Amino acid sequence: MSIQEALTRAYAHWNAGQAEQAEILAQRVLAAWPGQPDALHLLGLMAHAYGNLDLAISHLRQACLAPRAPAVYSSNLAEMYRQKGMLPEGEEAAQRAVAMDPTLVSGWNNLGIVLQEAGKLEQSRVCLERVVALNPEWPEAQNNLGNTWRRLGQMDHAEACYRQALALNPSYAEAHSNLAFLLSAQGSYDEAAQHARQAIDLNPRLIDAYLNLADVEISRLRHDAALRALDMLNAFAPEHPAALTARAKALRQIARTEEALEIARHAVALTPRSAEAHHTLAIVLQDLSRTDEALQEYEQAATLPGTVAEAALVGRATLLTEAGRRVEALAAFEQALARFPGSAQALAARSELRTFDADDPDIGALEACLAEGERRSLIDRIAAHFALGKAYLDIKNPERAFHHFEAGNRQKRASFDYDSKETGCWMERISTVFTPERYARLAGLGKRSMLPIFVIGMPRSGTTLIEQILSSHPQVTGAGELSALRLAIDEMGNFPDCVLALDDEVGAEARLRQCGEAYLARVAPLAGGRPYVVDKMPGNFLYAGAIPLILPGTRIIHVRRDPVDTCLSCYTKLFSGPQPFAYDQNELGVFYRQYERLMAHWRELLPSDAFIEIEYEAVVDDLEGEVRRLIDFLGLPWEEACLQFHTNRRVVRTASVNQVRQPIYKTSKGRWQAYAEHLGPLLDALGIVVP
Repeated sequence: MSIQEALTRAYAHWNAGQAEQAEILAQRVLAAWPGQPDALHLLGLMAHAYGNLDLAISHLRQACLAPRAPAVYSSNLAEMYRQKGMLPEGEEAAQRAVAMDPTLVSGWNNLGIVLQEAGKLEQSRVCLERVVALNPEWPEAQNNLGNTWRRLGQMDHAEACYRQALALNPSYAEAHSNLAFLLSAQGSYDEAAQHARQAIDLNPRLIDAYLNLADVEISRLRHDAALRALDMLNAFAPEHPAALTARAKALRQIARTEEALEIARHAVALTPRSAEAHHTLAIVLQDLSRTDEALQEYEQAATLPGTVAEAALVGRATLLTEAGRRVEALAAFEQALARFPGSAQALAARSELRTFDADDPDIGALEACLAEGERRSLIDRIAAHFALGKAYLDIKNPERAFHHFEAGNRQKRASFDYDSKETGCWMERISTVFTPERYARLAGLGKRSMLPIFVIGMPRSGTTLIEQILSSHPQVTGAGELSALRLAIDEMGNFPDCVLALDDEVGAEARLRQCGEAYLARVAPLAGGRPYVVDKMPGNFLYAGAIPLILPGTRIIHVRRDPVDTCLSCYTKLFSGPQPFAYDQNELGVFYRQYERLMAHWRELLPSDAFIEIEYEAVVDDLEGEVRRLIDFLGLPWEEACLQFHTNRRVVRTASVNQVRQPIYKTSKGRWQAYAEHLGPLLDALGIVVP
């Protein structure tokens, strides 16, 4: 048998699915002709198909050294380099392929994809448009061009490409998956989930489809569903770096941060040149207040080839803001905007650090973002509206400000489901479950601890200010807004029915203690060796009656503020976490009334040694008097540092990060009255009549 005949038969066996026979023949060719490029190419394809990417690259690289190796070999090598994350090497191989054969469609396609992942998006677009011109009926070309348009922020062009790909091939799993990703970014979660599941049905081993489904579920706050999607992926790709980073992101959302950190570090170890892996690790480290390490990871993510550089630069600047390093934060935002001019996320985040004037160029830049319409992502458009709302308030143009606040809130509200009536019924049920008799029967059974200090109330009511004051005491650590209590209670069952179920359960004490221990396991590591830690999740007001049962000995501080000032501050703020009631004036007012009714119930139920209330306005008017009252309630020695809270350099990760860096000021009292004409639905819902 001649070498050519052996090669022909080897490729025929491989194409027929007879891998063993193909490999035997390829190895015989190499034994007779060491370095024969066609045999090496075939072995490389086989190694790639069986998941041995390093061996595949080795074979292809050696094959491409042959003087007359076809251009397609360099093109295939480029794709393998890309899959390995070796983007510069991939770009070089792809450029070599198209230089050898300018008509090689696969070569231009692979070059376009490599450039896309390297963040060289305009060059990628040119390559992929050339592919479409060469083969307009190729759905893969439309799909790949759609990916580049999406990363360029041109969402309308991206969606058109994906839908054209599906028109050419309705069973094209990758296009369904990519359309799912785009629709999720646009807030169309139900349709996005449908396309992601269709992609999985069409190709059960399509990794991106599982990742996109998980992303949709995280966006819908269905974290268990996201983890289930990732578990399905784990069954056949347990070490896939993108799957690991997705799992780390999902775990941090449910406060399993240490576990998320371990997985994120593993992803970085597997792919040290992956910008996405470093970016995810940075976010997890930021959650753990490991600021210096997080800054290093953000810098690494911004430096490496990839598509997360903008997010990494904005994340770094935001972290510096949280750490109170204002000058460095402003410089970091400048760096982000120098590299990504017109970045809506950078402009919006920077707006929180600045007071605008009428000629501020950021206003024009943000308006320009909105002028692009749906070519910008929904996330960018919402962020721009809220930033412009703040800017126009700064320059005393409330008409224009509330135009943007209303648009931003309307778009945000349309992106999720929320039933105000259902929420009210649930809160009423909480009141009926926590009767004085049941509370007395269960009191003292839980896990006794004085470690946590709970600060509760409506968002934007002054809870961050109180935490900042308390955390200025040398015995107290401020841990920020923690989901630990909700997660611990969720483990008991559906709240409040899980408390009702304790009536007939012999093991009520064990259940309550177990819940308390689950909470402390999440929170104790955050205390930093101090005897007290502040958990200032405002929404824990829902569980205020359960806290002393689960954790006897702990203290609860309820912060109250003028209702309209509170709601106005909510309505004009784009929250990073879920506050579904905050994006419609009527729903916001209704929620505030529901909150008031539940707090009235807790006021009657909770003992004075476990529960205290403090008025934001009273703190503004008499800082020392109110702080001394708080310190006495907690049984702590007096510390003058609590009055100098604005000098506390701890990391603050809430919407009030910039306010608590300043001394007490009174301009927020009665702020709403200047904007009453724009607050009609809110005032009606609150039952407030303006003279």
